[in-house]
Amino acid sequence: MRSSKAKVLHEIAGKPLLAHVLQTARELNPAQVHVVVGRDSKGVASRCADGSDLNWIEQTEQLGTGHATSQALPHVDDNATVLVVYGDVPLADGQTLAQCAGASADGDCIAVVTAHAADPTGLGRVLRNDDGSVAAIVEDADASDAERRVTEINTGILAVPAASLKRLLAGLGNDNTQGEFYLTDIVAAAQSEGVPVMGIKAPSFEDYAGVNDRVQLAAAERRFQQRRAEALMREGVTIRDPARFDLRGTLKAGADCTIDVNSVFEGDVVLGERVSIGPNCFIRDTVLGDDVSVEANTVIDGARIERGATIGPFARLRPGTELGEDVKVGNFVETKKARLGAGTKASHLAYLGDAEVGDDCNIGAGAITCNYDGVDKHETAIGDRVFVGTNATLVAPVEIGDDAYVGAGSTITVPVDKKDLAVGRSRQRNIKKWRSPQDRKERGDKSPADG
Repeated sequence: MRSSKAKVLHEIAGKPLLAHVLQTARELNPAQVHVVVGRDSKGVASRCADGSDLNWIEQTEQLGTGHATSQALPHVDDNATVLVVYGDVPLADGQTLAQCAGASADGDCIAVVTAHAADPTGLGRVLRNDDGSVAAIVEDADASDAERRVTEINTGILAVPAASLKRLLAGLGNDNTQGEFYLTDIVAAAQSEGVPVMGIKAPSFEDYAGVNDRVQLAAAERRFQQRRAEALMREGVTIRDPARFDLRGTLKAGADCTIDVNSVFEGDVVLGERVSIGPNCFIRDTVLGDDVSVEANTVIDGARIERGATIGPFARLRPGTELGEDVKVGNFVETKKARLGAGTKASHLAYLGDAEVGDDCNIGAGAITCNYDGVDKHETAIGDRVFVGTNATLVAPVEIGDDAYVGAGSTITVPVDKKDLAVGRSRQRNIKKWRSPQDRKERGDKSPADG
């Protein structure tokens, strides 16, 4: 990976590779999950130790997959079935893993997950007997030319009865080009003892390809996103281009939602019915009601938005934002801990922070709530049907009553009563015969005006 951090901590869909593997493993309801970690064991554990069901085991010497597996076996009951999975194979599906574990438990045999690769270079080849059982798994570095032409590869994932695994691992050697103890060598050892070996074919090689560099990391990311996009489309969501869709969390969507290109969803996001998401949007930990429209290049983080609201383009909704039905938040409007009542509009160029705004208000362009005094945050309370003019500055804490008007360009520092017009600006002066600095410079006159 050419990185300062452990490979399994690199991310797809916003989660470490290992976290994906652990999530899938837990879906099988195992009695215990053992995690064998070599490099940066403390760092890996701190990022992924999210449950008491994990038993962390440090592999102080990296002597191969067989050696790594043996480090966990003292913690495993002889009557268990052991399923071995890998922290850099994040897309393995639970159904195939369950089939593998079940085959081993039911047949008292070794079951290995295999796949067919168009280009198997660098991967261990699966050699079959005439009856279809697995005869051996040969690592690419140790394979003959004929064996390298085999396209069925070993994914590395296998299931074995614990007692058999302990016995077979004890007899492993490291007489190979890398001087390591290969877990896959137990297949040949089992065959010599008459223990059957079954091959469980994975539905797709791409889901079992390991991640060994950033090119493969990007491929795994796209494969993961493709699967999520396909699942959403089958549930009735229109995704304009699944190749430009990113989900880094969970997304629940009602019928007839539309998601345009390059939109990113993070955390837990819920879309009602007929929600429209424009291109280049970022939405995190947010609930959008029915018929909400999010225009292009909008950022929504930690918000709750009711039916029929329109947001954007180029709007930013920060945590604590709550928008009522049919609210309009337009271009270059920013909100933070702001609650806007039904029908209220802030169409452009406004900042509403720590604000409570009633129903059917109009917030003019350039209007802001001054919520921070350098030490503390303060709230602005605006009633129903209030008109706030362009470039108004509301200095919190301040209250504006129902049906009040705030004149354009006003700075409001004291409460405004119901139905009042508030004008807080200096009287206009028009200076006659004023000359611009350039004009004065050209004439050699330092006076701004004649007379």
